[in-house]
Amino acid sequence: MKRKHSVSLRINLLILVLGIVIASGLVTAAYLTNSRQVDEFYMTRTSQTASTIAANLDPDMISRLLDTILTDEYQATRKEAEAAQDNSRIEKYLQEHGMLEEVWKLRQTLVSYRELQGAKYAYLTSIMNDSGIYLCDPDEPLTSLGMIAKNAAEFGSYTSNVHIDPTVSHTDFGWLCSAYDPVIDSKGNAVCLVGVDIDMTDVMNARQRFLLSLISFSAIVLLVAMAFTLWMLTRTVTRPLRMLSEATDEFADPTIEYSQKSVISLPIRTNDEIGDLYRKTCSMQVNLLDYMDNLTKMTAEKEQISAELNVATQIQADMLPRIFPAFPTRKEFDIYAVMEPAKEVGGDFYDFFLVDDDHLAMVVADVSGKGVPAALFMVIAKTLIKNRAQMGSSPEEVLKNVNNQLCEGNDAELFVTVWMGVLEISTGKGWAVNAGHEHPVIRRGDGPYELVRYKHSPAVAVMQGLNFRQHEFQLNPGDALFVYTDGVPEATSASKELFGDERMLRVLNAHKGASPEELLPAMHREIDAFVGDAPQFDDITMLMLEYKGPEKMEELEIDAKRENLPQVLAFLDSHLESRGCSMKVQMQLDIAVEEIFVNIASYAYGAESGKAVIQLREAHNPEGVSVTLIDRGTPYNPLKKPDPDTTLAVEDRPVGGLGIYMVKKSMDDLAYAYRDNCNMLTLYKRF
Repeated sequence: MKRKHSVSLRINLLILVLGIVIASGLVTAAYLTNSRQVDEFYMTRTSQTASTIAANLDPDMISRLLDTILTDEYQATRKEAEAAQDNSRIEKYLQEHGMLEEVWKLRQTLVSYRELQGAKYAYLTSIMNDSGIYLCDPDEPLTSLGMIAKNAAEFGSYTSNVHIDPTVSHTDFGWLCSAYDPVIDSKGNAVCLVGVDIDMTDVMNARQRFLLSLISFSAIVLLVAMAFTLWMLTRTVTRPLRMLSEATDEFADPTIEYSQKSVISLPIRTNDEIGDLYRKTCSMQVNLLDYMDNLTKMTAEKEQISAELNVATQIQADMLPRIFPAFPTRKEFDIYAVMEPAKEVGGDFYDFFLVDDDHLAMVVADVSGKGVPAALFMVIAKTLIKNRAQMGSSPEEVLKNVNNQLCEGNDAELFVTVWMGVLEISTGKGWAVNAGHEHPVIRRGDGPYELVRYKHSPAVAVMQGLNFRQHEFQLNPGDALFVYTDGVPEATSASKELFGDERMLRVLNAHKGASPEELLPAMHREIDAFVGDAPQFDDITMLMLEYKGPEKMEELEIDAKRENLPQVLAFLDSHLESRGCSMKVQMQLDIAVEEIFVNIASYAYGAESGKAVIQLREAHNPEGVSVTLIDRGTPYNPLKKPDPDTTLAVEDRPVGGLGIYMVKKSMDDLAYAYRDNCNMLTLYKRF
């Protein structure tokens, strides 16, 4: 019973989910719009208040006040007054220096504007020489005047000469909208910051009430709409479907022999989709009864053949490299290949493997004939070629040896066309033999893909004692090589039109910037679209190599001293600019390298002197750069240092650890190793 009502249940659940999603979206949009408008109003108001106060203050007087309170004499007096909680000492000192009346006027000005604009707090602060100075706060005693923070970071993240955008945040004093604006003197210098805070607590409470109202109203509308929709669906959809499902279950009852089954008959006479479904179901049942008579006879015969071909297909597929990326640690090249047989098994094959650390062998071949005989010949040819190539033989030597072996006992007179190449990875120099195969295609840098036409050698296994012509080629970084079998240009449409070399080149050039993993599937899609419903005439095999060249590295060796930091950054920036690195990424790398180099200069060698090496390498996949900093100092892995708890107040955090934490957050990857008595820290950043 539960299964028969599953469609109705799913429809009901779908309506419920859609209703909740739509209602949630509307509520969220309304809430966010209202919140944004209110926040913008208060931020504008706060910013204008800060600007108004800043414009009406006397910067020269504030400068004189700063000169007075920054003296050692005043600081000593302030500390004594603060310890004794005696404001009179401060008043006396200011009176003697002619600043007391100015200070009271300044405090009264802040109070007046604060009350006029409805602000909760208005105060003045300043930052000089990386130190925070508490200048004027009407809510604080005079003993706070001139109090200096240990450093600007403890005081705040603001600078006196920069306008700070207003923000809304939750603080220890509740919800506040805060804005800061500098006071500029006649010389264009900022002497202090005006800070204004407006209390947002009532606004936030009203916002919560508004949200609850929206949710309640949306829930009522949703329930009414769902009730009506469910009633209509039950009447027009779920009830007829339930009848059809029950009748179909009866027809599909395994306890009833198919020879005794009858076509269903239901009171469904509608002309909608459900009526069409009912009539087509009746027609399908009639056809199904006829089909089942024939199916039983054919099944036993096909099962045995299918099982054998499936095993053969799997064996053939397992012989070809299918795990990509094939060489994940090799950044000098990218290779990808596909093979789709026309039948269950085919005669095409591809192969690629490293002969040694600096030589890559590539093979694309096509055995004459189709089906199982061609597949068997393919297995033998592939095995012989790979075995001989791994002995270090050149392509011409490999094919000469394989040709003689395949000719022995070749009563079926099969042969195989082969393109085989060996690439010297470090230089891009290659050697290739084309034994009766298709012309390869090459792309030079950002240029177009073009056929490479030259005279070929005979196919392999045509005649014993053949020699094969070998030629050299050169790949430069950015070049690409595309090799294929005749199944690509000879793919035939229903109108008997060939895919052809020109169409193949157009597809390649349309995806000129694509990687091998992207280009070969794109080519296959174009072939499938061209062929359409016509049967596949031949096996389709493609192999593509993109040569990126050996990794580029720039290196700077320098004394590990702080004063050499500008030279390190100049070395880094010059190479980043030459690679088209964005300013944002360049600044992130500069900050990270500065942090690590300063640590090396400060701690790696102790009181002794030592060297630091900076290595810069270009990365290709994805595009980016890696910077490795090396020193021979005390072994130390900075990545093991625990990250600081940034949720704590600044004064509660332990000293240290923030710099390497910033490096971790700004870089895409970090790696540390200690090799050959060297600390090696590598920073990686994507462009």
